[in-house]
Amino acid sequence: MYTASSFAAILALAPAILAAPAPQAAPTSAPAVYVPAPVPAPSDVAVTNVTSHGPYTGPAPTTTGALTTTFLAASIPALPPNPTATTYPSDGMLHDPEPAPYTPAGGLGTNGTEPVYNAKSDFDFESLAVALYQEWIELDLFHWGLATFSVEDFEAAGLTATDRSLIEFMADQEVGHATLLTNILGAAAPVQCTYNYPVNSVREFVDFNQKLTRFGESGVYGFLNHLDSREAGQLLLQSISTEARQQMIFRQFDGLFPMPVWFEVGIPQSWAWTLLAPYISSCPANQTRLAWQNFPALYVENNPNAARINANRTAFGETIGNSSSAPLNETVVPMADTCLNNTVVGEDCSPAISQNRSEPLSFPGRQVFFSWEEPGKLVGPNNSYVTTTMAGAPVYVAWVSQLNLTYTDLTLTGPNAGYTFQPNSSTFANDPAVNGTMFVALTSANVTLTPFNLSMINPFVVAGPALYQAG
Repeated sequence: MYTASSFAAILALAPAILAAPAPQAAPTSAPAVYVPAPVPAPSDVAVTNVTSHGPYTGPAPTTTGALTTTFLAASIPALPPNPTATTYPSDGMLHDPEPAPYTPAGGLGTNGTEPVYNAKSDFDFESLAVALYQEWIELDLFHWGLATFSVEDFEAAGLTATDRSLIEFMADQEVGHATLLTNILGAAAPVQCTYNYPVNSVREFVDFNQKLTRFGESGVYGFLNHLDSREAGQLLLQSISTEARQQMIFRQFDGLFPMPVWFEVGIPQSWAWTLLAPYISSCPANQTRLAWQNFPALYVENNPNAARINANRTAFGETIGNSSSAPLNETVVPMADTCLNNTVVGEDCSPAISQNRSEPLSFPGRQVFFSWEEPGKLVGPNNSYVTTTMAGAPVYVAWVSQLNLTYTDLTLTGPNAGYTFQPNSSTFANDPAVNGTMFVALTSANVTLTPFNLSMINPFVVAGPALYQAG
């Protein structure tokens, strides 16, 4: 009897078999054998007719706050490097016997043990669960936009039938991603919820997608290499690599330069959950709750509006809705400054493989204004999570992009309001760190951190993160 893997092996050989020269034999009269087409495997998760849309209007929640248990400490202490972290000579030579031919010694999960693709710790489950919440909203959002706006709406925004088909295919990809994570997590996996989107036009839909996929992608990068389950991490890597392509495609649909950075940024799980939760209206009563923190919301008052020829003319409040990752508002842009369908080279922001603006969306030294909420607000599914902070007063603005964490001073202008200036920082020459769709947060201290331990910033976060449309 053939197994699934043996069929796969046979199919893998098919191109080579078909490419071989046909033998010059006499024709035979043997009848053709009918081979039925394979039946697609059904999805393990329900993905149709399970959502509605709009703000939460139900009763007050009976359970509030993040999932929690006993705390061992107020925060994770900062420790020196592991004593063995720098002992490997890194001289290009082999220093230990090879366990098999052409197999250098070392690595994790390389000793031949059969992989088991499951969560192996609370950290694993909670990390994969917030990723599944993200996959669910993307699956619904892509379908919602296609159903909400007409063909004429899409075409007026420069998006053709082929482009709409691509969005539909991206929604189909999310079916696979949601099924994958559901199977890894098991019966307690979060299920699809209802959502509320701050979108009134195709352009706003596209901009919201490029922002939502930005924090979804970055949220996984932040925890991927910390998972105890290397097996689950491998599958998630292959999923999030697809989402990275989605984010770039939505940037192209948005008339932005597709990839203006050398490195994609990772953020902590609590940052991703803070940005995601406000768009979830309600979930089933028995929904698995998350342990991650919801920080008070941070707003970039003059976030560069990518619908303008010159985004440096952006006024306060040029977004749709009051959220930390709100899409651009195209209706406030005067016709003389709108870049959609502009025929001047360097001023057009119509959908394209690539667009290069004469006027950048932002620049070092730009004055950036903020406002933020106090902790204690009910947010997320059924208004059942509460925003909190463990930090003191806001003193700094943390800019998180690529490989960089850069701080600038926050100047207060009133209660829960202030400004700073966009920094001029980089890790490598000719690659400005502040670029693309990136993250900012207010902090009470300027602790030195790197991509691998960025989550240690959480005890110092006063508000945020917010998305900043730097490029």
